[in-house]
Amino acid sequence: MAERVSSLYRRLFEVRLLHHYWLDEGATNFDQIPGAAEREARLLSYDVRPLLHVRPTAATGAALTACGCVYRDTALGFIAGAPASVTIPSDTVWTFLVSVRDGRFYGYTSLTLRPQRIYEIQNPADDISYRYKENVPVLSNLTGATRGASPNASLFLSREIPAAAAGDQVEALVRSGSALLQLTSDNPGATTQQLVAPADDVPVFVHQADTPAIIPPAGLAGAPPRGVQLSADVDDDVFAVISLAAMRADNDDFSFVDGAGAPKASPPVYQVRFKNRSTIWTYLDRNTRAVKSTASNPLPLTFFGNAGTGQKPAEGSVKADLSGTKVTRLVSEIYV
Repeated sequence: MAERVSSLYRRLFEVRLLHHYWLDEGATNFDQIPGAAEREARLLSYDVRPLLHVRPTAATGAALTACGCVYRDTALGFIAGAPASVTIPSDTVWTFLVSVRDGRFYGYTSLTLRPQRIYEIQNPADDISYRYKENVPVLSNLTGATRGASPNASLFLSREIPAAAAGDQVEALVRSGSALLQLTSDNPGATTQQLVAPADDVPVFVHQADTPAIIPPAGLAGAPPRGVQLSADVDDDVFAVISLAAMRADNDDFSFVDGAGAPKASPPVYQVRFKNRSTIWTYLDRNTRAVKSTASNPLPLTFFGNAGTGQKPAEGSVKADLSGTKVTRLVSEIYV
């Protein structure tokens, strides 16, 4: 009789990559859709895999294998499992790279006017070529923010949304008192739209403060101010980086192992929320191209429902109105 060996695996953590273009119901945020059954049904219809591709870096893949762990993509994001008997060092940090699969993603995702150019710079001080990609967010359980109270807190890998700063550009998310605002034009003198008050009533969306400052080595000039360094382990097509540490000292809810290095009995579920774009809906005559009407305020783009009262725009029909190089508003043109 053949010998059979079985191992008991436990979920280590889950990461959900949720995009509100595919989740919201018109002007209603997904989290405010009435009824748990309705929200669950929306999640069951959602699949992030045609939109984004996630993979462990080579070093993380090797570390997962060394620990006997498994990694799996899911419709909501990805999960990692570990043998119940495993001990994971408390200083473990695993890195996952996110790249874009759906070219339309840039049309319906907020904050995508930020270019992600690649810089290759030769440093005369050490004769080494350094490569950087600007405006790449790094999402981490060491700096993520929560909504709600433990043990039922929602764990977001984005930092807490900051107050407004002079350098903010159109689509930046900012807190003002208890309210969450979004810039509808560039600074200086940016206009804003209030999204919700209090801000804690909605998730922590990916935002401008998730992009880390780049600190180049001494003597290197010309590096972009924010982004990540590219390497053999961080590919050119990276759109975002997810960094997960085994333990977080100041908030154990974010840890994925206990004090002994074993998988937690209640594994954490981390969330990454992408906000859908809001634009000024402008209706034009199909034959003459003359403007027939224009919405007074930006309206969100969604796959389900309709935030307006007329025909809604296609997800990619967004253009920026400019004054010089300053974006004054984002517009969706609808021909009727």
